[in-house]
Amino acid sequence: MGGDLADVRLWAAELDAVHERFVHRFSRSEPRESALAYMRGLIAPLQRKNGWTLAEEAGHTGPDRIHRMLNRIEWDADEVLDDVRQYVVDNLGDPDAVLVVDDTGFLKKGTRSAGVQRQYSGTAGRTENCQVGVFLAYATDRGRTLIDRRLYLPASWTDDRERCRRAGIEDEVAFETKVAMAKAMVRRALADKIPFRWVTADAAYGFSKGWRSELERADVFHVMATTRHDTVVTRWAIDHPVHDLFPGLARQKWKRRSCGTGAHGLRIYDWARVEVRPWHRPDRRHWVVARRSVARPQEISYYIAYCPTETTLDDLIRIAGSRWAIEECFQSAKQECGLDDYQVRRYPGWHRHMTLAMAAHACLSVLRARELDAGKAETDPPSSSTSASPRYDG
Repeated sequence: MGGDLADVRLWAAELDAVHERFVHRFSRSEPRESALAYMRGLIAPLQRKNGWTLAEEAGHTGPDRIHRMLNRIEWDADEVLDDVRQYVVDNLGDPDAVLVVDDTGFLKKGTRSAGVQRQYSGTAGRTENCQVGVFLAYATDRGRTLIDRRLYLPASWTDDRERCRRAGIEDEVAFETKVAMAKAMVRRALADKIPFRWVTADAAYGFSKGWRSELERADVFHVMATTRHDTVVTRWAIDHPVHDLFPGLARQKWKRRSCGTGAHGLRIYDWARVEVRPWHRPDRRHWVVARRSVARPQEISYYIAYCPTETTLDDLIRIAGSRWAIEECFQSAKQECGLDDYQVRRYPGWHRHMTLAMAAHACLSVLRARELDAGKAETDPPSSSTSASPRYDG
C-alpha cells in the first residue's frame, strides 16, 4: 500500500473502525484515546517505536499516558482480543480458513521482563536472551493475520512465585508447554465458533500425538509437520516409523508440486503420501505425507494428516504450505505494526501491547484484502461462469 495522503486517511478511518469495536472495554476516556493513539503510532513510519516516539506522534508531552495505558490502568486485553478477532471474522472469515500455530522470539536485555531467559529463538535461529510468544494465525485466500497470543513462561519463572509477582504474573498462572498453549488457543477458536476448516503447525507442535488425537476427536482436520522418528499405526505395525513408509514407494507416486511462494520464488518439492490407520470411519482418511527436496533428495520432511475421504494430495500440499502464512504475519507485524517494538516488562503489559499490535495488523490485512477484491473486480470478465483449475491426486 502506498504512503500518500489518501492511504493515510484510509488507514486512519479503518483504525477508527477497529478501535470502535473495543472502545467499550475501557471505563475512562484517557485509555480509550491512548489505545487509538498507540495503534496509530505503531503503523506510523517511525524509525523507532517506543514510549517517547509514540507519545510524540500522538501529540503528548511525554510517554506517561502511553505507559499508564499499558501498565497501570485496568482493562482486559483478552476481552479486547475477542473484539479484534470478531473484526477479523467479519472481514476475512472463511469456512475453509486455516489456523496456523507457531512461536516467535523477542530479544531482550536483562532478567526482569516476564518470561525472559536464555532460550532458543526461531527468529534469531539460536539461543538468545529473549521472550517467546506462541501465536495463532488465521489464513484465508484473501488475507492472513494473528488472532491469539500467549507469552511462554519457562519453568525457571513459574518455579519462582516471588519473581512472577514482581512481573505481574498472578499465582494461578502455572507452567504450560508451548504445545499446551497451542491447544488452548485452538480450543478457544472452536468455542468462539471461528469459521475454519484446517489446523497446521510445524514439527515442534505437530509431533504431539496427544494433540493430534484431541483434534481428531473433535473432528478438526489437520496437516501437522512431524519428525522422521514419529510412528503411526499401519496394517503392518502399531508403531511404524514414518520414514520407513517411503523408500520403496513407486517413482510415479511422487508428484512435483509448489506449496506456495517464498522469499526466493515458488517453493517446489517432490511430494508423496501413504494411507495409514486402515480401520477408521469411512468418510475420513489418515495420511503420512512426505516432502522431498528436489536438489537434495536425502532431505525429507514428514506430515501427519487427518482429513475427509475426498481430500487430494494437492489439497494436503496446499495446507502444509499455508504454514508459512504465520511467518509472513510475524514479518509484516514486526516491520509495519511494531509487534516487537515494546518497552513493557510486566506480563499484562506484554499481552496488552501484543493485542493492540495485532489489532493494527488486522486493520492493514483487511485493507489489503479489499484492495485485492477491488483489483479482481476490475480484471474479472463480466461472466457468471468460471473454469476450475485442473486438480491432480497422488
